[in-house]
Amino acid sequence: MLNCPFCGKFDSKVIDSRPTDEGQAIRRRRECNECQKRFTTYEKVEEIPLIVIKKSGNREPFNRNKLMKGVIRACEKRPVPLKSIEYIVEEIEKQLQNDMVKEVQTEVIGNMVMNRLKDLDEVAYVRFASVYREFKDLNTFMEELTKILKEKKIDLDNSS
Repeated sequence: MLNCPFCGKFDSKVIDSRPTDEGQAIRRRRECNECQKRFTTYEKVEEIPLIVIKKSGNREPFNRNKLMKGVIRACEKRPVPLKSIEYIVEEIEKQLQNDMVKEVQTEVIGNMVMNRLKDLDEVAYVRFASVYREFKDLNTFMEELTKILKEKKIDLDNSS
């Protein structure tokens, strides 16, 4: 129960409830049973702040925009609709929230992105992997390409 902002008493009743425009909260009109004045409260789901553990060991808050920029960069000049990119980012963010973890390694997020990009666009996948996995030379790059080609060959062989 909430204190009345006018008289400080705890006893109030809800006279109207409705979702906010964004649908992220419930707006409640209340009336104090003591002084009969009305006031508004908002109720929203408490989100667990997600902390990302970087490769260096540093910690920083999860940043949806940073993830979106990384995926957009990988998909640059590729026939990948923005809706697909937004869906990937949304899906990853939801999965992390649903897992109810408070901290997550960048490696986990990177693998989640790569798994989704591999199915969406192989070039975007290789671009993301090359930055994320820090390919040091052409051999590492070729190993990744060979792996994709082998997987694709297996898929083609099984589709016959």
